[in-house]
Amino acid sequence: MAEAAPPGGVALAIAKRVAEQMLWSRVARQRKREARLPGPRPRPMPMPHTDVLRDAASWQAAVAECRRLKLPLHRDRPKNWDALGAVYTVLETVGTEASVLDAGAARYSSVLPWLRLYGLKDLVGNNLEFGKEVRRDGVVFRYGDITQTDFPDGRFDAVTCMSVIEHGVPLEPFLAESARIIRPGGVLVVSTDYDQNPPDTTGITAYGQPVHIFSPEEIRDLVRIAEKYGLVLKGELALEHSERPVHWKRTGLSYTFIRLAFDRV
Repeated sequence: MAEAAPPGGVALAIAKRVAEQMLWSRVARQRKREARLPGPRPRPMPMPHTDVLRDAASWQAAVAECRRLKLPLHRDRPKNWDALGAVYTVLETVGTEASVLDAGAARYSSVLPWLRLYGLKDLVGNNLEFGKEVRRDGVVFRYGDITQTDFPDGRFDAVTCMSVIEHGVPLEPFLAESARIIRPGGVLVVSTDYDQNPPDTTGITAYGQPVHIFSPEEIRDLVRIAEKYGLVLKGELALEHSERPVHWKRTGLSYTFIRLAFDRV
């Protein structure tokens, strides 16, 4: 197997920790400042709950919207598109009193800090890479396997899982567990790497797993599995795209993202 460039070791870990601290310090300061302003925080403009990133203009529009909303930008600019869509779906479906799990979270990624800026208080991120529990501005980050958690049935109003399942996550256990911990009436939002004609990834690995880019048929299979567990696709599944607006420099691959939302019935 041809291994992609290593994640960066100690130097990258330090850089991520610095980015994490800066992000959460900004969120705390911004929340205090905005609490003194009249009226509610402006919501994101409507976005399809289920969608494909069809071209570079779409992620550029999402970045502009994040700037309008004063949301801290993810440094990997296309990722602002799927994060913004996830936040829009959570706010529109379950509101600002919701409890939300970000499955496979990173402490420097966007969904949980953005939801915190919208006033959500019961926010949890879990990841197999986490050690002891850490809190950032009231948000809990703890060890956890997204296919087999220790949360009680119906614990969350929403689960988000952004750019995680392509890294070797078994889909059926993940979807079954998500359905178990989301209350009826709640929502699951998943994003992943996708292409209508996936490039060849044979022999390419990253983070200890073969690199995988989902095909249209694999996405249809995911939707069928989800429905078995009471997770019904929210919106239309249109799988075409005109560009490959995402480029992963470490692997040399170009592709796009897909974002899928499911109602828990």
